[in-house]
Amino acid sequence: MQTILVIEDQEDLINGLAVNLEREGYKVAKALRGDTGIKMALSHDPDLIVLDVMLPGMSGLDVCRELRARGFERSIIMLTAKSEEIDRVLGLELGADDYVTKPFGLRELLARIRVRLRRQPPSRRLPARYVCGEVEIDFETMRASRRGEPVVMTAKEYDVLGLFVRCKGEVLTRDRILNEVWGNECHVHARTVDTHILKLRQKLEADPAEPEYILTVYGEGYKFVG
Repeated sequence: MQTILVIEDQEDLINGLAVNLEREGYKVAKALRGDTGIKMALSHDPDLIVLDVMLPGMSGLDVCRELRARGFERSIIMLTAKSEEIDRVLGLELGADDYVTKPFGLRELLARIRVRLRRQPPSRRLPARYVCGEVEIDFETMRASRRGEPVVMTAKEYDVLGLFVRCKGEVLTRDRILNEVWGNECHVHARTVDTHILKLRQKLEADPAEPEYILTVYGEGYKFVG
């Protein structure tokens, strides 16, 4: 089942869209604010985002810019009540794949969604549950256990591990990990990544000094093979 994230501040509209999308066989995630939508997009990796331009605080254009800067590659369809060409051009320049002007027809939006989903490769989705050696991780509830005993991890450790799981077998540089997990938080640096890797190894590996799952690729970064 493909997942669509709808980022829209009008509750009646977002709820109506969710009902109709679910009738079409999609799983729907909802966010009423741009910052919340960014977190959901990066943690859940939806197959497509329907994004309203006019959001409180962080605009849809800012959300689109931030998601593309942080490596989100799935399709983004933007909704706007404005019809000026400059808004369309700016949205497309920032990385949007398509543009629908309010008020829009549901059938038109559904058709555009189907087209975009057909044009992109399958998503590397973060599974709800994952087993790494003796450790079982539930990403939905953010709980983990080893042989039935709780393993305590911070939210950022879950974020780093989630990125590794989604990019299993791929070498991730420190800069990419910083960008996708911490984004524009100014107080973090490359050493922060190393510290979190050390803590994850202590919690996941049988012998943290000889890791089996989170490997160091010298001169490049880290690779997860769990």
